[in-house]
Parts: sequence; C-alpha cells; structure tokens
Amino acid sequence: MVDQIHMNYIGGESVAPATGTFLDTIDPATEEPLARFARSAGEDVDAAVQAAHRAQRGDWSTVTPADRGRILERLAGLIEKEREQLAMLETLDAGKPLDNSRGDIDGVIETLRYNAGAADKMEGITVPLGRDIVDFTMLEPLGVTAHIVPWNFPLGMAIRSLAPALAAGCTCVLKPAEQSPLSALAFAKLAEQAGIPDGVVNIVTGLGEEAGEALVRHPLVRGITFTGSVETGRRVMSTAAQGIKPVVLELGGKNPMIVLEDADLDRAVDDALEASFDNTGQVCSSSSRYLLAPGIRDDFVERLCAGAASLSIGPGLENHALGPVISSEQYARVRGHIDAGVAAGGRVRQGGGRPPHLDRGYFIEPTVFDRVSADMAIAREEVFGPVGVAVDIGDDDQAVTVANGLGYGLAAGIYTRDVSRALRIAQRLEHGSVWINGWFMGGVQAPTGGMKESGIGRERGLAGVRNYLAVKNVAIRL
Repeated sequence: MVDQIHMNYIGGESVAPATGTFLDTIDPATEEPLARFARSAGEDVDAAVQAAHRAQRGDWSTVTPADRGRILERLAGLIEKEREQLAMLETLDAGKPLDNSRGDIDGVIETLRYNAGAADKMEGITVPLGRDIVDFTMLEPLGVTAHIVPWNFPLGMAIRSLAPALAAGCTCVLKPAEQSPLSALAFAKLAEQAGIPDGVVNIVTGLGEEAGEALVRHPLVRGITFTGSVETGRRVMSTAAQGIKPVVLELGGKNPMIVLEDADLDRAVDDALEASFDNTGQVCSSSSRYLLAPGIRDDFVERLCAGAASLSIGPGLENHALGPVISSEQYARVRGHIDAGVAAGGRVRQGGGRPPHLDRGYFIEPTVFDRVSADMAIAREEVFGPVGVAVDIGDDDQAVTVANGLGYGLAAGIYTRDVSRALRIAQRLEHGSVWINGWFMGGVQAPTGGMKESGIGRERGLAGVRNYLAVKNVAIRL
C-alpha cells in the first residue's frame, strides 16, 4: 500500500476527520486497497472553509498579483521535480497508463505556469461618463472558492480550477473524487513548500453526498467549480442557487465525430482511436459516436476495428494503451451499456467484454458498435468507457440534426477536406468546442466548456481566471 492513512489538509496542517472514519481507495488494476483517506463530514468542511476565510482576509490579501504569479511558478517547479512520483500515484489510484499520467502532470505544470503569467494581467477599465465624473472598474477576488473534481484526471482537473483561482487571489477548498484522492493530498505539501500561506489551499476528502454537498451549502463559499455528471451538476446548481453563488459546471458529453465522404480517413481513424479510447474512454470530451457518410462508412469502421484490436490493455504500471476503468461500479455501468446496446439490436464489431488474459481488475476491451440508429440508448447516453458507436448519416443537414439531437453539447468534430463546408457545419453545431480535422485540440490558453446540459461557463485561458474575479465599479464626482 501507499502511505496507509491520509488526513485532511486544513489550515496548513494534517487534520483527522471529525467522525474518526476513513475510506479505502482501490487500485483498479488489482482490485486491492491502496490506502485509507478521511471520510469528511460537515464539521470538517466547516473547518476548511473557515481556514480559507481567515486566509482570504489575512496574509493572502496582501500578496500582490505579481507575487502570486511567482508563487505559482515556484509551485510548478516543485511539481516538475516530483513528476515521476505524482504520475505513479495517479496510475495506482486511477489505473491509467504511466505515460498518460506523466503527460497529465506535464499539463498540470503548464497550467500553473500559464496562470502564473496571467496573475498580474487582469485589468479593469475606465468608463467615459463625462468630464465631471471619473468612473473605473476594479477586479477583486470572489473569496473562498469550492472545487469539486472528478476521478478521470485527478490532479489535472484540480489544478485547472485551482490555478486560476489562486492567480485571482481567491482561497480554495478542494474536494477530490473519493475514487482518486492521493495526488491531490500530495499536492498540498508542495503548495506549502512553494510559499502558499496556511489556509489558502485546503483539501477535504470523502463522499460527494457528504463532504461535497456540505461544501456547496457553506455560507462562506462564494464560488463553486464542479466537473462531473449532469445529474450531480443539477444538484450542485440547485443547492448553490439557495446562496446565490456563481457556478462553473463542466458536465457530460456524447460527442459526435462527423466524418464526410471526402475526409482523410487515415487521419479520421487515427483520431477516433485516440478520441474514443484514450484514458479508457473516461474523458468528458471523448468521441463516443461516429456520424458516418455512406461512402466511407464500411471502410472507416473496418479500419477503426483493426486499430482498436491492436491496442494493448493491462495494468497502468506496464504502460499499455488502455488501463482499467476506475471502479467496480463503473465497470458494471459500462458493461450494462454494452449489453443494452446488443439487446437493442446494435452489433458489436470489436471487443465488448473482458480481455481474456486479465482475470482481475476492471478491464474492458475497446469496443465498437455498428448497426446503431440515432435513437438507441447506446447512441444517446454517455457511457464513459471504451465504447464507440457508428451511426449512418445521409447529408450535412442530417449530420447536424443528429449531432444536435441530444441534451449534451460539449464537443464535436468534423472531418472533410472542404474547409468552407466544415465551417458552415460548425456554425450550426450546438457544442462548446468544435474541432475540424482533429480531436482534443486546444490547450491551456483556449477556453473550454459546454452548451445545453453539458455545462455553464468556460475554463482555461483568461476566461478561466475571470471566473474568480468580481467586478466592482467606482465613480468619483470631480
């Protein structure tokens, strides 16, 4: 086991949970316990929020934006030195291949450095109200912010919101997913070494319905960032509304990859393999449905199945292409979607079960369906596993209709050699990100987020920092 017992991190100290109870985090490759972590309740959350509130009104409020940036830069350097250890924790805790975890930690470093540079670039404006009045705006930190993050990119998703919140001058309480808390807890000590004052970053672990809900409800929390399911996002938004708190939500997706008859199929298939099976399909912006023109449908599916069959699968420490899904619950959920797809008349062209050489761990073969209609559940519901479905489309209008036909609207892709045609389709798609002849494009500089039920607000880029700033208007009569 990794360090056997992990406490909460509150006010710069390791603090035992008020209940005295702990939970196990499980290695999804072996189904064995890795470590124990605190099962926090309302009392623990209150202690963390109070610590953040004191820090917000104390030393942190006197740190200049430029100095906040220097602290974040130091933190990035410390994480870079601990890259291998943090990647190992992510692989053990979340099951992902070790090289993927290393790449995720590199993304954490890049995110910190970007926001370090942005810390002193957030500027107000002057407003021309006439010669007798000077009017200007001031940007001020929201205050205590809550960050409730998922298990698929444990530290990456935490830093995606923590870094801009710290750059803006907020203090933070982080609630990592109960399936993967270890890298966040390791991060707390590095934040301390970087010079972040006590109480500015606090971490409480536990269950979403206990610690997470208490965090959203707390009256001193001024802003909430949540990434997770649509169902939970609705509850977060409803609870936050009672306190009139702003929320940033990135929720689910059933993201369409539109492949037209003139597409570069080599590129489209290669991208589909990554888009569908990277992180074992456990990515909000993965492509899980391929909308295929008739002329290329059979060729695309055959090439995709051949590529999927060649992907190795096994424990993350062995650096296979695919690791396990995160938990026994997720394994059962994904297998249930596959079984329902078959029962509805879909045909499994590749995969569909447990790899025969792995008799333990939450492993599922990369799976491809065809003979799927757009109204089948397997083509409408987010699976969040290594499953993609092929759906026939007749023309551009039908592609747009099918792509927009769900409550989701996170990401979409278009593959065609005709850029004008692609842009015409992109203008009609109701998705927060539209990628043309590529997938998973963008970066820390580019804002991302969903439309419709896929979320509210944008993260990354300068928009990500603005989430944590309040605009105050000041007018002076001369």
